[in-house]
Amino acid sequence: MIDIISQWKTMSIAEAISGRRSIRMFKSKAVDRGTIKRVVHASLLAPSAHNSQPVRFAVVESSTRKRLLAEMQEVWKQDLARDGFLEDAIQRRIASSNQMIHDAPVLILVSYTMADMHKYPDSKRVKAEETMAVQSVGAAIQNLLLGAHAEGLGSCWVCAPLFAKAVVREVLKMKSELEPQAFILLGYPDEAPEMPERREVEDILRFV
Repeated sequence: MIDIISQWKTMSIAEAISGRRSIRMFKSKAVDRGTIKRVVHASLLAPSAHNSQPVRFAVVESSTRKRLLAEMQEVWKQDLARDGFLEDAIQRRIASSNQMIHDAPVLILVSYTMADMHKYPDSKRVKAEETMAVQSVGAAIQNLLLGAHAEGLGSCWVCAPLFAKAVVREVLKMKSELEPQAFILLGYPDEAPEMPERREVEDILRFV
């Protein structure tokens, strides 16, 4: 079992939650594998449906990343063209997204598997189980992001794989049971963004 407690004991949960930001600009400094493993280990401590732990991670190495981005951008181009975007606007949007993903020292693909989720004969409960797996992904990613912050890393949650699942599966030679959900960008931050505006608690909470 990886020891994360001694590594992170100097940061309170309040500091981790309030201090974390989405980071899109990273220093070129490499992140060692031990640090990556500690951050991913934090995700294992998140709750999951039935404790099935359906979330899976894959670190995409730089040699694979170039091909992956090239093929994903073709899918994005087609989608944006159908949405009515002009060529210049398409190129700008894709270039911005590609640059951010390309420059991140670590790119992690997050997926889930239904292998250990409950099995049902009806579509209603099958769909509910799939939703529970997706919720488990969200909980795992949040732990990972907080763990990254505790390590002094910046991170960004990017949902691009949802829009090019077939390409992601093919390029990364994924098992058919895996459902790609998100990229997590990791690295040492080269920016210090302010907290974006948040809603007031009264806007989102009611007692019934």
